[in-house]
Amino acid sequence: MAEEFNTESMLDMFLYESGQLLEKLEGIILEKQDADCFDDADINEIFRVMHTIKGSSGVLMYENITKVTHKLEDVFYYLRESHPDDVPHMELVEKVLAVSDFVTGELDKLKSGDTPDGDEHELVEDLDEFLGRLKGEIKKQGIQMPQANKHEEPKQFYITPVAGDDSHFYRISIHYRSDTQMSNIRAYSATYALKEVAEDLLYTPDDILSNEASGEVILAEGFHMLLQTKSSKEEVLGLIDSSEAEEINFDELTKGEYGRALAEFGREDAVTIDLGEEKKPEDKEKKKEQPKPGDYVIKTKEAGKGKTLAKNQPKQQSIISVNVEKMDALMDLIGELVIAEAVVLQNPDLKVPGLELSNFQKASGQLSKITTELQEVIMSMRMMPLTNVFQKMKRIVFDVSRKLDKDIELEVIGENTEVDKNIIEHITDPLMHLVRNSVDHGIEENAEDRTSLGKPAKGKITLEAKNEGGKVYISVKDDGKGLNKEKLYQKAMDKGLIDNKLISEFTDKEIFRFITLPGFSTKEEVTEYSGRGVGMDVVVKNIQSIGGRLDIESVEYEGSEMTLIIPLTLAIINGIVVQVGNSPFVIETASIKEFVRVGEDSLIHEPSGEEYIVLRGECYPFIRLNERYDLTDSVDKVEEGIVVVLEHEGSQVCVLIDKLLQEQEIVVKPIPPYVKKVKGLSGCTQLGDGSIALILDIAGLLIQDGERR
Repeated sequence: MAEEFNTESMLDMFLYESGQLLEKLEGIILEKQDADCFDDADINEIFRVMHTIKGSSGVLMYENITKVTHKLEDVFYYLRESHPDDVPHMELVEKVLAVSDFVTGELDKLKSGDTPDGDEHELVEDLDEFLGRLKGEIKKQGIQMPQANKHEEPKQFYITPVAGDDSHFYRISIHYRSDTQMSNIRAYSATYALKEVAEDLLYTPDDILSNEASGEVILAEGFHMLLQTKSSKEEVLGLIDSSEAEEINFDELTKGEYGRALAEFGREDAVTIDLGEEKKPEDKEKKKEQPKPGDYVIKTKEAGKGKTLAKNQPKQQSIISVNVEKMDALMDLIGELVIAEAVVLQNPDLKVPGLELSNFQKASGQLSKITTELQEVIMSMRMMPLTNVFQKMKRIVFDVSRKLDKDIELEVIGENTEVDKNIIEHITDPLMHLVRNSVDHGIEENAEDRTSLGKPAKGKITLEAKNEGGKVYISVKDDGKGLNKEKLYQKAMDKGLIDNKLISEFTDKEIFRFITLPGFSTKEEVTEYSGRGVGMDVVVKNIQSIGGRLDIESVEYEGSEMTLIIPLTLAIINGIVVQVGNSPFVIETASIKEFVRVGEDSLIHEPSGEEYIVLRGECYPFIRLNERYDLTDSVDKVEEGIVVVLEHEGSQVCVLIDKLLQEQEIVVKPIPPYVKKVKGLSGCTQLGDGSIALILDIAGLLIQDGERR
């Protein structure tokens, strides 16, 4: 039966929506981990999340997910209805996170094409035991115990239940947006949710699962339900997902009106059932106000009065999902468009002396403007915030700190920083290692060790992200014990990871980078999180694979900071094309401080072979690009060339070039993997004449043997 409904589109929607809901769930949990309890809004939201995932997984017949989420839903249903006094908050947090981990694991199986076959029995039994303790509290307060939910599809009733004095009768009509996908499944979810509170439930169309064409009927005519329940309007509305609804009409009926409505819905037995006609209250005699076209209306308890939620809400959905492969193809086409534009505008046929091209110049200027705007739009479409990645880091800090019995505060800065989707996929694991290391290695073992140094007893880790100059900077900073240079040096020597050099022969940064060597670890004992000598070397390899690097700063007894510096793997930047010998290079415009001409007397030659240049009393490292990259037919004397002063993160370097060619928008392409990585180059591009130019990486030029010059 599962195969009947398990279409690709349904599964994609289930995976996407469930993933979003779980992220929201963990956000609530981690935000309130230090609180004494959840407030009513949190309880209702967690209940809704579990209810939604339960319903969706039930439709797709993933029974283990359904059972686990249903059981946790029961827990929060009891909390919502009873408000017991003594709820073990941290234990409840752990239960919720355990369910979240279980469901996430099953979703990961589905994403990889496997069957979600995880054993849910232990987790369900654990929740049952926890719920049993809560029930004891509830019984003490005289609260009636709600009945457990069942997972079968809502059945059609053929005998109307006897209506009690406290029963309510509702007619509900849901009109979905015209571009809503799988409207029949959304309608089913509404019936599934209402079944829990329904004494009687009838809906049309009644073949929403067995007939695929029912979705078109729902979009054209709406989905209509008749409901008998003891719940109020507000409670019923709270169970209906209105995220894709254009309009929800909600009418409260009398018993007589409900009986006639049953007959309208095709309930044959309704004409023979005497529900007892009653007089309409005076307020129900009043003519109901009709909503204006375009209004989103949910009617309140007072019959005939509407509550406008969104005035003149557009009919069309503002967000659509697009396959990533299509986005990649579109970005490639935009890059080719930029290159083609450069080919046209730099065509040598246009440089004939005396040729008047005023109209062409105007048209080409407009073309360049449109192309630039198009680039910006396309680039923004692939950008995603780091919010979800940082959310995972919050969870890691929570789990590891509790297992290590450390009191740690996590501060998050710049979580809305947007990066390319490909970048996010590559940085999650490296960032996880850095955060774990900060919790395990960075923060002191005992609060007494911190207070003795004048620090707060509670450790602090700061996770910060920013986007600057076409690069993404993600730092993990802690206020822990920092790195001990002597200890790092001795460990590296003992393990034979470095040559027999004196510690004085290494710079601080070189010593700090020992922790990235394979097999290096300062842990005396192997633990669940560290001590095996793997992790940091994997971080470096993963970051280098996307053209990034790891920067390490540390002060003993004050803390450490690990920064991932990652370039965009595909971008369109403004650059200056320069020439060295017969080879063109591209320098990002934002990195250029100035162009100068100097004489030989401005150079300083070190015995080691390094050169420096003095400009206005300031000394800068000097690099001859022709020597760095073995280029011939280039100028060798500094006075014959042009010195470009480049700046990056407050550091400067001077490079010698032959001449300036032009300013141009550059499509950045990664250097092919079969080309050995060369320090100081971040990518390549195709120029208007068809030649290939290498793009200079200023940060790489400032690094020599792992040390910033």
